[in-house]
Amino acid sequence: MAESESGQDKTEDPTDKRRNDAREKGEIARSKELNTVAIMLAGSGALLAFGGGLAEAMMELMRVNFTLSREVIVDERYMTAFLLAAGKMALLAVQPVLLILLLAALVGPIALGGWLFATGTLAPKFSRMNPLAGIKRMFSMHSLVELLKALAKFFLILLVALVVLSNDRDDLLAIAHEPLERAIIHSVQVVGWSALWMATGLLLIAAVDVPIQLWQSKQKLMMTKQEVRDEYKDTEGKPEVKQRVRQLQREISQRRMMAAIPEADVIITNPTHYAVALKYDADKGKAPLLLAKGTDFIALKIREIANEHKIQVLESPALARSIYYSTELEEEIPQGLYLAVAQVLAYVYQIRQYRAGKGKPPEPLKDLPIPPDLRRDN
Repeated sequence: MAESESGQDKTEDPTDKRRNDAREKGEIARSKELNTVAIMLAGSGALLAFGGGLAEAMMELMRVNFTLSREVIVDERYMTAFLLAAGKMALLAVQPVLLILLLAALVGPIALGGWLFATGTLAPKFSRMNPLAGIKRMFSMHSLVELLKALAKFFLILLVALVVLSNDRDDLLAIAHEPLERAIIHSVQVVGWSALWMATGLLLIAAVDVPIQLWQSKQKLMMTKQEVRDEYKDTEGKPEVKQRVRQLQREISQRRMMAAIPEADVIITNPTHYAVALKYDADKGKAPLLLAKGTDFIALKIREIANEHKIQVLESPALARSIYYSTELEEEIPQGLYLAVAQVLAYVYQIRQYRAGKGKPPEPLKDLPIPPDLRRDN
């Protein structure tokens, strides 16, 4: 339906988001044949391993319950106690086999697709109650594949069963001449080996079914080019939304930058087009940090805040442009500007000393040493 509406073929591999969404809905590759093989192999193996003990426990259970005295039979209190005791004996006898089957029932699905508990699959789907949709599913390609698998499984199990029964013919005939206890244990062993060989035959079906399920699952998730583009827009956001987010981020950054200006030691200007605010912490011994920078209106706001907090404003067009283009906010100035900035800070310190009445007025700064690779003419 999607292909006919969009006019595009699903040629693109599913994205991670498409896979995750499908997984949340429970739409992952599962193989019933793999689960059946796992349970059959585990059950037959458990029967071979614990079959002797299970047979002996069942015989003991039957012996106890078939040798009840008359007083016990007519007294319901004794019957309740015997029933509970018999249930306990039976549960202990089959417990190893049940635990192994439970483990196999969990490992089988996890082996293909991993562990998944999707609550969405528990919700009722009224679309499945549509008879027309049901008829369509009955005559779909998926139903045909399932029918072929069922027929293949039937004939394969039939062939394996005939071979196994043919090979076990002597054992089956010998059971009739054995003592009862020995015959029961021998029967359990024959059933266990027969089930094991039949389960081994199912491995061929599972080996074919698992790749088919993986391929079908991938085909369901394939996408058209338009679907990939739409998903990218939904994931990354529409252009106008992204633009608005970037605008808000710039506004937040500018507010944070303006709030840091009162901590600056000096403002270097162009004098009107550029302005940068520097701070030097002598205790840390690192290079001066760029607290704020801006052009035109932002530069004007930086100078206004500097004047409000009585921060020294120094005009040096070449140095202001060099710092503006070479240094990001809250980063140290490049090493090539150390000497020029050091002269500026020394000049600011001398001005402070002079204003405090502790020195002579400093001489005006001359051309500052700015490396050619850091110099910007505009």
